[in-house]
Amino acid sequence: MQPPGAAPGAPHLGPPAAGPEEPAPPGRLAAVVFDFDGLLMDTESTLVEDWRNEWAFHGLRLDVDTDFWPGHGGNVTEHRLDRLAALVGPGFDRAASHARFLAHRRELHRSLGLRPGIGDWLNEARALGLRCAIASSSPLPWVRQHLTRVGAFGLFDVVATGDEVTEPKPDPAVYRLALHRLGLPAARTVAVEDTPHGVAAAHRAGMATIAIPNPFVDAAKVAAADLTLPSAAHLSLPQAVAHLENRAGPQLPGPARA
Repeated sequence: MQPPGAAPGAPHLGPPAAGPEEPAPPGRLAAVVFDFDGLLMDTESTLVEDWRNEWAFHGLRLDVDTDFWPGHGGNVTEHRLDRLAALVGPGFDRAASHARFLAHRRELHRSLGLRPGIGDWLNEARALGLRCAIASSSPLPWVRQHLTRVGAFGLFDVVATGDEVTEPKPDPAVYRLALHRLGLPAARTVAVEDTPHGVAAAHRAGMATIAIPNPFVDAAKVAAADLTLPSAAHLSLPQAVAHLENRAGPQLPGPARA
């Protein structure tokens, strides 16, 4: 049975669901669900740098504050190429521009690691008996290649991605798919996001949310989150979830109180 919002015939992609060695007690927080782009890895900064590079190739200056961010998840490369084509005019070579963009981004991603504190959060989640999942509007190959390169893909029990659902965030479909694969109600999970549309998607799925805005998101724009942090390095995962607990959110498993 497919969960609501799943794309027709969508397979169970990503690592198979597997519980932690010491499952969280019934009624307690049991899983942390992470966004990918801009949250686990700062692919948003590399995205901006790549488009700035391509704008500069044509003698233009990219204004990221004007109609650059779409307000939803998913790939908007074609839209940005359309904008560049309109600025450059009839001489614009779309295929060459796209190829140059992709080559430059591959170079930037060779040294891209997890965002500060994220590796600690993943280790702390496992130590607490919490399962880890991903709910991303990006396709599985994109998520898998980057996390595999840094040795982190195997740390996630469940992965749900945008190529498996019919709508990107802020639609909650990808979060509902992750919950379905975890076999958990929303009340036993917490989402970690970096954008307003990601926070909205998690809330629409019924989940408590921690926001760690990426460098291009003002903290005020994710104020709807239950907790906003400047970085995952700012608090440990047990401390972050304890803040949620104090606001009548999900509860930590017993060991986190030590």
